[in-house]
Amino acid sequence: MLTVVLVLIVLAALGALAYWLPRALGAMRIDASAQLTERNAEMERRLQGLNETIDRRLAQLDTKVDRRLESASKTTTQVHERLVKLDEANAQMLERAKELSRLEHALRPPKARGGFGELLLENLLRDRLPAHAYSLQYGFKGGERVDAVIRVSQLVPIDAKFPLDNFARLVEAQDTAERELHEKAFARDVKGHIDSIAQKYIRPDEGTYEFAFMYLPSEAVYYELACGKTGELLRYAHERQIVPVSPSTFTAYLQMIVLGLKGLQIEQHAHEVMAYCAQLQKDFGRFKEDFDLVGTHLGRAQTKFVDADKRLDKFETKLERASDSEEVEAGDVVAELPRAADAA
Repeated sequence: MLTVVLVLIVLAALGALAYWLPRALGAMRIDASAQLTERNAEMERRLQGLNETIDRRLAQLDTKVDRRLESASKTTTQVHERLVKLDEANAQMLERAKELSRLEHALRPPKARGGFGELLLENLLRDRLPAHAYSLQYGFKGGERVDAVIRVSQLVPIDAKFPLDNFARLVEAQDTAERELHEKAFARDVKGHIDSIAQKYIRPDEGTYEFAFMYLPSEAVYYELACGKTGELLRYAHERQIVPVSPSTFTAYLQMIVLGLKGLQIEQHAHEVMAYCAQLQKDFGRFKEDFDLVGTHLGRAQTKFVDADKRLDKFETKLERASDSEEVEAGDVVAELPRAADAA
């Protein structure tokens, strides 16, 4: 019996479950569908926002890309222009190199180098000194001619030298032995020039200073002479009273000479002013003597005038007294004469 009851209960439960289960599932399906719809809408909103964000980012990226492309285009244009200018500069450099090569070939003969050095020296002197302060191709009594002299209180001889042959070989030397060989030849050339200038152009008896300039038109040649390994050439030149100069160092020397010339000119003007003042002092002394003499004469004339004035006063007093005496005497005579009536 109990079993039957349990079976009936189970059956009733199953029946209730069969009744309510479809409804619960339907409600759950409705809730799930609503949630799914809401989630789909939320997902669509998120996707739309994401699409908008992506579109905005893409638009910004397009703008940046356009700017970068524009900047790259400008840079490319500038690079192209600079490359064109660089090509032009290279062409000019090649042309200058050709000109230098032609100049080098032209300067290979010693006479051509000498003329070129003299021309550079003349241009430098003309640019830095007044025309009266220097002379070109100055001749001495023995017939020697120096390239130029500067006129200060005495003469400063300047001779242009261009020892290029052995210097070029020295620069192009491939090994140490060859370089030492050409160094000796270059030193021999320079010493020969130094001895020649010292012997020919340092002539104190003809108005020169006891030193002279050796003008080297090339800075490289001057550097090799002045800054060689041992400094032997520079010491040798100084011992012979020769001053090697390059265009840059000689310009500095000329600036100092210009200042010295200005000082001499100021000193000369000062001497002229002092001489003029001395002459004025002498003239003033003579004028003072004449003025004192005139004063002496005027003083004497004044004294004479005072004396003459006093004498004139005395003479006038005497005249007045004489006049008064004559009037009195005439009155007395008139009083003594008989009257006309009485006479009648």
